[in-house]
Amino acid sequence: MSKKGRRPDFDTYYQDLFGSRWEGLKKAMDADPRYTELQQGLLKPYYLDAASLFPVQALNVEQAKNILDLCAAPGGKALAIAGNMGPEANLTVNDRSSQRRSRLRRVLDEHLASDALSRITVTAHDASRWGLYEQNLYDRVLADVPCSSERHLVKEPKHLKDWSPARTRHLAMQAYAILAAGFTALKPGGILVYSTCALSPKENDEVIAKLLKRRGDSCRPIMTGSETGEATEYGRIILPDRANGMGPIYYASVAKNEAF
Repeated sequence: MSKKGRRPDFDTYYQDLFGSRWEGLKKAMDADPRYTELQQGLLKPYYLDAASLFPVQALNVEQAKNILDLCAAPGGKALAIAGNMGPEANLTVNDRSSQRRSRLRRVLDEHLASDALSRITVTAHDASRWGLYEQNLYDRVLADVPCSSERHLVKEPKHLKDWSPARTRHLAMQAYAILAAGFTALKPGGILVYSTCALSPKENDEVIAKLLKRRGDSCRPIMTGSETGEATEYGRIILPDRANGMGPIYYASVAKNEAF
C-alpha cells in the first residue's frame, strides 16, 4: 500500500480505465456524496445518494402490478418504489443476508404506512437462483447487484485489501447470474433495470452485453431518456466528478419481448 493506504494496483487498474480523469474522479469520490431527501409516500424523510433514484425512475412502476427488488437492502430504492407504485401494486423485496434484511425491515417499518407495508413481502432467497422458482411473473424487476463499490473503497482504504481485478471479475459473474435470474422472472412486456455503484465496464455494460448475447431472441435494450450522467453503450453512468457529487451509479434497462 502507498502512504495514503491505496493499493498501487487499484490506482493502476482505474487509471487504465479513466486515464487522466482518474485522479479527479478519485478525489470526488473521497468527498461527501450529494444526498437527496426522499419524501413521496413516506412517513418521514429518508436520505440517500441522489443518483440512486435514477434506476427507480427508469423502472416506471406507476402502472406495474407486481414488482420485484432482488437485492433490496438497505432499502432506499425499495422506499422509492413503494412511494411511486400504484394503490393495487405488490412489491417483493429480497435480500439473502439476515443482517442486511433486518436493516431492510427496519427501514420499511419506520418509513411506510400500514397500507403500503401490507403490500410488501420481504424474502430471503439467493437472488441468482430466483428464476428457478418464478418465471414470467413480474411486471418490473430491479437488479441492484452487489458490486465493487469503489467510492466505499476510496473513502475507507482499509477495505482495499479485499479488492483485486479477480474480485471484479467474480462480482461481474455473480451480477450476470442475478440479472439472468431476474430476467427469467420478468413477464413478457415487462422491464428490468440493472444497476450498480461500480466503475468498471466489466460490472456494467459487459454484464448487459452478456444477457443480450445469450437471451437476444427474447430481450432488447431500452435507452433511457435522462440527460443526467454519461451515456454508455447500453445505459448511463453518473460519476461524482461530473455530477455535482452524485454517484457512482450505473443503470441500464432491458425489456422482455411479448412473444416470450
